[in-house]
Amino acid sequence: MRLLPVAALSTAALSLSACAPLQQIVQVPQVKVQSVYLSSLTLPGGFGRAPVANLTMNLQVTNPNPVPLRMANIAGTLIIDGAAVGDVSFPNVDIPASGVTTQRADVSIPVTLNTAASFLKVARGQLVTYRVDGGFTANFGPLGLQQFGPFTLAQGQWKQEPILPF
Repeated sequence: MRLLPVAALSTAALSLSACAPLQQIVQVPQVKVQSVYLSSLTLPGGFGRAPVANLTMNLQVTNPNPVPLRMANIAGTLIIDGAAVGDVSFPNVDIPASGVTTQRADVSIPVTLNTAASFLKVARGQLVTYRVDGGFTANFGPLGLQQFGPFTLAQGQWKQEPILPF
């Protein structure tokens, strides 16, 4: 793999940026959720313990650009069956030029009265639809940070083996 020197990349990006904004020069990386798994769901308990849904998410991020990208953060809102249930974040994702990388995140999302039904469906092994709406921040070194989004990062259907017996 041949990497362009940062100076050459900076010069090319600066000369192109005179003609168009940076978001028009850089093709948006594609984000795909490879898997999402609800590992535990705690219900309200004694000692003021707040209920929490613990998830493991694996993303596949594809970079269509001929230069490597450093995504300072991929962040979004997890939506289950049309209801926003919490925020997810994947910091520091490095993607090779014209390449693919995977990123895993263990996420704890507080469960509220409004989101409990959605998480209970997943915990019972029922099929739900999900979507992650958000964006990302790319770090272009000397050119600084650039925001992309908001847009739908990923969507699909989610069904797993039940983790609750009721």
